[in-house]
Amino acid sequence: MGEIRGFLEYDRIQEEDIKPAERVKNYNEFHQELKTEELQKQGGRCMDCGIPFCHSGCPLGNLIPDFNDAVYRNEWQKALKILHATNNFPEFTGRLCPAPCESACVLGIIEPPVAIEMIEKYIVERGFKEGWIKPEPPAHRTDKKVAVIGSGPAGLAAAQQLNRAGHHVTVFERDAKIGGLLRYGIPDFKMEKKVIDRRLDQMLAEGIEFKTNTEVGKNYSVEELKAFDAVVLCGGATEKRDLPIPGSDAQGVIQAMEFLKHNNEAVDGLHEVEEKLNAHGKNVIVIGGGDTGSDCVGTSNRHGATSVTNFEILPIPAESRTQENPWPYWPFTLKTSSSHEEGVNRNWSIQTKEFIKDPKGNLKALKTVEVEWIRRPGQRPEIEEVPNSEKEWPCDLALLSLGFTGPEKTLSEKLGLELDPRTNIKGADDYRTNMKNIFVAGDMRRGQSLIVWAISEGREAAHNVDKFLMGKSKLPIKGEGDLPTP
Repeated sequence: MGEIRGFLEYDRIQEEDIKPAERVKNYNEFHQELKTEELQKQGGRCMDCGIPFCHSGCPLGNLIPDFNDAVYRNEWQKALKILHATNNFPEFTGRLCPAPCESACVLGIIEPPVAIEMIEKYIVERGFKEGWIKPEPPAHRTDKKVAVIGSGPAGLAAAQQLNRAGHHVTVFERDAKIGGLLRYGIPDFKMEKKVIDRRLDQMLAEGIEFKTNTEVGKNYSVEELKAFDAVVLCGGATEKRDLPIPGSDAQGVIQAMEFLKHNNEAVDGLHEVEEKLNAHGKNVIVIGGGDTGSDCVGTSNRHGATSVTNFEILPIPAESRTQENPWPYWPFTLKTSSSHEEGVNRNWSIQTKEFIKDPKGNLKALKTVEVEWIRRPGQRPEIEEVPNSEKEWPCDLALLSLGFTGPEKTLSEKLGLELDPRTNIKGADDYRTNMKNIFVAGDMRRGQSLIVWAISEGREAAHNVDKFLMGKSKLPIKGEGDLPTP
């Protein structure tokens, strides 16, 4: 422990952001860099707890007190080694993870928790800046071939781990570029795509083969997978949840991921923004209050929307933890994202009842009703409409951010894979499906979840695939030491 009284001496600080009025003019990341001395103090706030609950809060089992101490001591290369021992892509999680580790931080019981996520980002950024992050190809190759289907965080983590174990890895991606939702679901103002590209350069140099515009089961036959000794499915949970109410076929009712993907492609210079997916000059209503809804808010403001409104069917969360939501569990408290700060009218306990069309079939308004959540002992909460609370909202573009119901079924059907009760592909504790050489990881296995869980599952699946192929594995599992040299 570097600074015994650090948690008493130093306050938590965060990066300063470019003002909303300025940052909405472009899609660049807008956090301002902190000085090394300030970051060292933030690392010194770590209490080096006897039982570091941050470990259990982190699905990757990151060795958080260890890298915090290294940062405090200005030992950045050591901090990077500690961080990479459990996390292949801290530059992704350091920007996008909701930081369950911070929610479990012991200091967070009485003070703002350690700024773990921010420290993590600066460690890996220092590594890239100093040239410490280099390709790590295996010293020896096996004769085993592994196909990884999907290039999101789970697929990339599995691919890098299996390649470092010496196997020949091919990653299949149906889109034009690698990255999955990292590339096409996350707006550039949260993570510029050069952050993905520099890591891909490393993976290519390590010997991983990537095949884009290749959708297994469509333009690449499942029969061709027989050429591989093992297959890892990491295609995500991409079946979007609909809102089946009157008027849902109106022109202007758009799925959030269609809106975000199209805009990300436009930012990448692949095309112009189509009128139907352009929020400029429109009254936009985002239905759904999660991270994807927040991303739609930020994107709509950058388009130049006339107004941006957000609906959430759940009641407004508490400002702080309740007795039903104690530490160290994830806090279901009110969260205001950077996109919310840029301008939005947020509404809770509201349910959309109808999309109202004009004579040409274009969306012109939404009809809503207020709701109450009724709690009865021993029963699930029930929703009841508030009498005489109907309201019409002018709306030209409605973005449905309602989550996902599971993975698409085409591939699982063609491969003969069993599904679990939630319609995800059923994977055992060792990530194996009912087909002995086919494994599954990430959202395809657990349903819509966090990026940190995707990387964790990709790493864990890689360990089990390696064990299946070789009889044993030196690949680390959650919280274990350095990446091996095969």
